[in-house]
Amino acid sequence: MRVTVIGCSGSFPGPDSPASSYLVEADGFSLLLDMGNGAVGSLQRFHDVLDIDAICFSHLHPDHCLDLTVYWIARTYCPDGPAPRIPVYGPSGTAEHMIKAYQLEPNPAMASTFEFRTLEPGPIRIGPFTVSTALVNHPVEAYGLRVEHGGKVLTYSGDTGVCEALVELARDCDLFLCEAGFEQRDDLPPDMHLTGREAGEHAARAGAGTLVLTHLLPWNDPAQTLAEAKASGFGGPIELAEVGTVYDL
Repeated sequence: MRVTVIGCSGSFPGPDSPASSYLVEADGFSLLLDMGNGAVGSLQRFHDVLDIDAICFSHLHPDHCLDLTVYWIARTYCPDGPAPRIPVYGPSGTAEHMIKAYQLEPNPAMASTFEFRTLEPGPIRIGPFTVSTALVNHPVEAYGLRVEHGGKVLTYSGDTGVCEALVELARDCDLFLCEAGFEQRDDLPPDMHLTGREAGEHAARAGAGTLVLTHLLPWNDPAQTLAEAKASGFGGPIELAEVGTVYDL
C-alpha cells in the first residue's frame, strides 16, 4: 500500500499545500481520501488526474470535498470523451451537497460521472481495500477511516476533536495520518480539532506506528505543533505532513 500526500493544509489552502487530500494505491487501484480546495491541481504533479478509481470523503466541509466540483469537469469534458464513472463515498447528502456547490440543477449530470454511495459506521470494501469507518467528534457528520490491505493499516482521522472512536480506528496501525489543527491554548473550542499533543496522545493509546500530523493551519507554527506532539508521550516516529511525501507500507 502506497500513500501520497496530495494536500495537508487545514481549513483553507496554504502557500505550500492545498487542503486535505491523500492518494492510497495498491494492486493498480487508486483511492483518494478527501479532495479539498486545490487538490486537483496538486494531484496532477504525482498521478494521472483521470486514473482514480474511487473517492472517499471524511466529511463535507469545503477543505475536504470542494474540488470534486472541478474534478467533475475534468472527468466529464476531457478531450477523449468522458472518463469512466467512479464511486464517491461520503456522508449522507453528499450528492445533493456537491450538485448545489456547482450550482447544477438536480439532474443526472453529476451522477453520470460519479456513483454516490453513503457512508455508515462499519467496514466496507473499496477495490482491494477494507475500509472501516467510525463517526468522530466534529460539528458535522464526520468519519475517521481505517484502510487495510496486505496486512498493513493506514488510519486517517479526518477532522475531529478528542475521540475514543479514533483511538480504536488507529489501533496498531502502521501509519496514522492525524489532524493537529489547533495549537495548545486554554480557550480552544471543544469538539472540533486536535492539538499536536492530543494527536500524540491518541497515537500512544492506539499503539500506532508512525504518526504524521496533518490538517496544519497556515497561520500556525508547524514547529510548535511538532514539539507539542513530541511532548505527548508517544514513543514512535512523528512527522509533519508535506505535499509529495510518499509512505510505502
